[in-house]
Amino acid sequence: MDILEVMKARHSVRQYTGEEIEKDKREALVSLAQECSKESGLSIQIFFDEPKCFSGKIAHYGSFSNVENYIALVGKKGPDLEEKAGYYGEKMVLKAQKMGLSTCWVALTHGKSQAKIDRDEKLACIISIGYGANQGKPHRNRPLDQLCNCASQMPDWFARGMEAVLLAPTAMNQQKFYFTLEGEKVTVKAGRGFFTRLDLGIVKYHFEAATGRKAE
Repeated sequence: MDILEVMKARHSVRQYTGEEIEKDKREALVSLAQECSKESGLSIQIFFDEPKCFSGKIAHYGSFSNVENYIALVGKKGPDLEEKAGYYGEKMVLKAQKMGLSTCWVALTHGKSQAKIDRDEKLACIISIGYGANQGKPHRNRPLDQLCNCASQMPDWFARGMEAVLLAPTAMNQQKFYFTLEGEKVTVKAGRGFFTRLDLGIVKYHFEAATGRKAE
């Protein structure tokens, strides 16, 4: 399946069926988490059959139900932690989607996770994962000319990248980022706001996965 098709099929899902994730899918997710951790320096930890993190009032307030599996994105404290978590976390999210699983990025509406966090580390975010009771809904997008510098005229490869970017999840659907194309060079900056650095990592991964080109 083309990566854009995977992105189009993936929406945030907060309600799950409680069905167990099969052994082969668990192993594939754990293997990818280890690979991403090694590459990024993060500590990506996956917990299966662990309902406590989403069993309290906060998770209920966030409309979560039957969340029994989640990915914890942990890393050393520093200015690049959130961006790394967004980039590699979204890689995990799209892998899960390709396997028929649903996900949701969760920053605040969860309880205490089982993640191991060292003194110089921090939990950047959590991703719920499992079989969705529904498939979620597409989000609204800001006009393309507010998100890049060449909305009216762009190369095909850049247009494909921006299509992927529009499909990326962002906190509260804020889409506070801006892509700039100068010649063949692509740069992207995060705006101000909550979790915009996390969002930056997510949209960078979408752009790069769709185009095979780096966004700096």
